[in-house]
Amino acid sequence: MNTSDSLTTREVAARAKVAAADLALATRATKDAALLDIADALVAAESQITEANALDLAAARVNGTSAALIDRLTITGERLGVIADAVRDVAELPDPIGEVIRGYTLPNGLRVLQRRVPMGVIGMIYEARPNVTVDAGVLALKSGNAALLRGSSSAYHTNQALVSVMRSALAHTPLPVDSIQLVPGTTHASVTELLTARGLVDLIIPRGGASLIKSVIEQATVPVIETGVGNCHVYVDAAADLDKAANILLNAKTSRPSVCNAAETVLIHTDVAEQFLKAALPLLAEAGVTLHGDDEILRLARGSDVPVVAANDADWEQEYYSLDIAARIVPNIDAAIAHISRWSTGHTEAIVSDSATAISAFTDEVDSAVIMVNASTRFTDGAEFGFGAEIGISTQKLHARGPMGLAELTSTKYVVTGDGHVRS
Repeated sequence: MNTSDSLTTREVAARAKVAAADLALATRATKDAALLDIADALVAAESQITEANALDLAAARVNGTSAALIDRLTITGERLGVIADAVRDVAELPDPIGEVIRGYTLPNGLRVLQRRVPMGVIGMIYEARPNVTVDAGVLALKSGNAALLRGSSSAYHTNQALVSVMRSALAHTPLPVDSIQLVPGTTHASVTELLTARGLVDLIIPRGGASLIKSVIEQATVPVIETGVGNCHVYVDAAADLDKAANILLNAKTSRPSVCNAAETVLIHTDVAEQFLKAALPLLAEAGVTLHGDDEILRLARGSDVPVVAANDADWEQEYYSLDIAARIVPNIDAAIAHISRWSTGHTEAIVSDSATAISAFTDEVDSAVIMVNASTRFTDGAEFGFGAEIGISTQKLHARGPMGLAELTSTKYVVTGDGHVRS
């Protein structure tokens, strides 16, 4: 039950507009029941989905795709189960639609309510990671929005299968099947159509690398929320518990290096640099991490089992997607904050410290969407924040910043009630 590739992007968007009007009126019970049906359908269709994924993986290998991107592309039975569980988690979350943000009565007796309403039609443009197809579809549905999904051509077969399964599940519910659609085609022309479908599409969310996000921002006439580029930092303070710091760094870098909340740079206070590296280097060596270090890192790591190469400015701005990390010794916390201010993408930064003064300075002065205190950067995630699945991590400063869950997919309207009131 895929959207037909014979339709144009604007025709698909027009169908989404109709579906969105119906979705806006759906009850929580109806939406939650549909989500549970989708979760069950995904698990039941494991062979269909993994067979489609195998086609995309085979093509990726032929095209010389990196191991990190192949990891993002891969759907296994286990990962599909995790995706389905995330859908069930979303069904259990409160419905944001209709929530009163604020309400008050004016001196003239007018009653003012501001309440949450759906955005309408949300277009998602994303690379690899077919789990985003499900996350975006179900979060949009729960928040009363129709989803137009445009994944990369590298995941086309997988995305077709996932959307087909979700639409088949919706066909047995009161909700419109066109609540979730795959944007037809694999060429850039279909992306351009989506980005310029003003009046049919209410919001575009790009999720991927810097070049994708830059391209979307420059071409779109539809409003855009920027997401995801993650040059994340871990700062090890002079007052850090060094064993905790080593474990946090290991987790932040190695638990899944191909994702945007993985650490890409470690900054180490000079007073604890030698001691910290004694604790951290064996862990990093065992995990296969390569350090891209400044001169002092090169000296202190000499003779260890960790490969070390000299760092340059390209390393400080790099999102590696691999078991590589840039490393620098800093004289104080101010230097660490200055480094982050220059090179960060505004995603997630972590401080490891037992000093309340240092923690306060770091959390107050570092201007990123998420600040972790004595915790791994890997916790920047909608599910970890209790949002269920996430649609992306916003690095901008408009209404949505950080992990985007249901509330971030809503707008508001004012309802003003009077009793024959007229303005003088």
